[in-house]
Amino acid sequence: MSLVTYESQNGIAEITLNRADKYNIINHEIVEELHQAWVRFANSPEDRVAILAAAGEKAFTAGANLRDIPHDLWRAIPGVGVPVNKPIIAVTTGLVIGGGLVLVQMADLAVAADNTVFSYPEAKVGFSGGLISSLAARIPHKVAMELLLVGGNLSAQRAYEVGLVNRVVPLGQQLETARELAAQLAANAPLVLSLLKDFVGQVLPKGPSEQAAIARARVLEINASQDFHEGISAFTEKRTPTFSGR
Repeated sequence: MSLVTYESQNGIAEITLNRADKYNIINHEIVEELHQAWVRFANSPEDRVAILAAAGEKAFTAGANLRDIPHDLWRAIPGVGVPVNKPIIAVTTGLVIGGGLVLVQMADLAVAADNTVFSYPEAKVGFSGGLISSLAARIPHKVAMELLLVGGNLSAQRAYEVGLVNRVVPLGQQLETARELAAQLAANAPLVLSLLKDFVGQVLPKGPSEQAAIARARVLEINASQDFHEGISAFTEKRTPTFSGR
């Protein structure tokens, strides 16, 4: 069974964390499958908007598996591990903990069911990857600092008040609301959406972990390219390489 599903219809990709029996906890497999989902979405000529949701009503995700921490979580984050120049809507229910909050902060829009609770307990656990730091560029500074340093919670309503989410709806209506937003986005000019997302991305500050992860992702892309293999083969075979730009 896939731990991350991908469904495409009418220019909208629905990417779903599919581990409801384990509170959609983020393990190594989910990181890899989510990475591949973002690659698919970014390269799809049909899909113009993505909805990121999760199975079940108890948790969008309870965060990383602390018994086997996926330290490469950055690979699963759109705009960090994978360049994505199309709109993303996060849809949350229940618990949104740790890495789940990072996913929501990196989305362009967010719809929260009214039972959503956002939490970032890493200061209490003694572990952090640092990607959360740019949350302070997306919501008021002191609200972000209390959430991160104290390790408290934000209700769905409070998240709406401080600008972390765009809509708070009764449980059960969150996906329908996100689909309505996605349909509006999918009907708009793709080049304009891409341009505005890119420009806004340049305005928003990025934390050190985010900058490092973006650089790492670009290096890994080069080292996995056809040109990389062609260059190494040409060197060992003592011939002139033929690069394709892929």
